[in-house]
Amino acid sequence: MKIKYFQDTDTLYIEFRNVDVAETKDYDEDTLIDLDASGHVCGITIEHASERADIPAFSYEQIAA
Repeated sequence: MKIKYFQDTDTLYIEFRNVDVAETKDYDEDTLIDLDASGHVCGITIEHASERADIPAFSYEQIAA
């Protein structure tokens, strides 16, 4: 998984899997969902990200099964 923040456009992209995007669907006005050929979510784009998420306070935690 990769998380990219593009400060110049205030866009956050979360890539779950590095696969070819077959289709992009609008979730709402500022959120796009990328799907692979099987219809699985492979990425999410969030426009106006600084207004919708606390970008500077990002943290990641992996929980053991």
